[in-house]
Amino acid sequence: MQMLHALRHALAALALSALPVAQAAEPPAASETAPKPRPGAGEAPDPRAALEASRAALGRQLGDYALTASDGRQVRLAALRGRPLVVNMIYTSCFDFCPTLTANLAPKVEIAREALGRGKFIVLTIGFDAFNDTPTRMRTYARMLGLGDAEWLFLSGDEQTIVALAADLGFTYRRTAAGFDHSALTTVIDQSGRVHRQIYGTDYAVPMLVEPLKALVLGVRDPTAGMGQLLERVRLWCTVYDPRTGRYRIDYSLILSIALGTLCFTVLGVFLAREWWKGRRGRATAAVSR
Repeated sequence: MQMLHALRHALAALALSALPVAQAAEPPAASETAPKPRPGAGEAPDPRAALEASRAALGRQLGDYALTASDGRQVRLAALRGRPLVVNMIYTSCFDFCPTLTANLAPKVEIAREALGRGKFIVLTIGFDAFNDTPTRMRTYARMLGLGDAEWLFLSGDEQTIVALAADLGFTYRRTAAGFDHSALTTVIDQSGRVHRQIYGTDYAVPMLVEPLKALVLGVRDPTAGMGQLLERVRLWCTVYDPRTGRYRIDYSLILSIALGTLCFTVLGVFLAREWWKGRRGRATAAVSR
């Protein structure tokens, strides 16, 4: 699997390097040669400050930003509310760290889909190099990693939008001579569009992603769903992580415990109700005999 990921990264590097990077059609005039300040430019981010920024974002409401999908259609974040989001910010000119971050996310997403069911959450991979991360480059990035479907979108945005969105997410990045220095961050957004959990690093344990998603899915209440939703909630409660296989499975012993507990409470309830009813009839009979 590692060799497959490495091969995919190499192919992505070759394909992306072949794509044109936006540049001036003619040499700039002397007055234009001085570098212009751009958002995200500056010294490498301080790790402590980046960590504090990510933590400060917890509970923050994301703005209703308009982004562009790799197929060219517009996607507004507000239109995605109602399901949790998993947000992964990258830049396509990165040939190692970013592809690794996204590639390592892929098997965790697949396990989460197996455990929670498809359609329960959406993954967004967003290019933060607004100048170069065009829909075409995002599409190539996704294709080379073998990713992207109706529930995993690869998105681009203009620089103003990306800067504002990164600030909302607590994602820190700075332009450098070699590209960018940036946070290794995956963010879970709740159904209302608020930052729910920050996950750090390129490779982390599967439950770090699945458990917050599971909690969010379990917290959804639909009064029209009836018994179907109740059974689904029981299934999710009984879905546990098995470290031996690295996947989630249904723990039938928990289902049996819930069933036995429900039966015991039902029997106890019936017994207490009968005793109460008998006592009430006895008191009534005694009152009449007097």
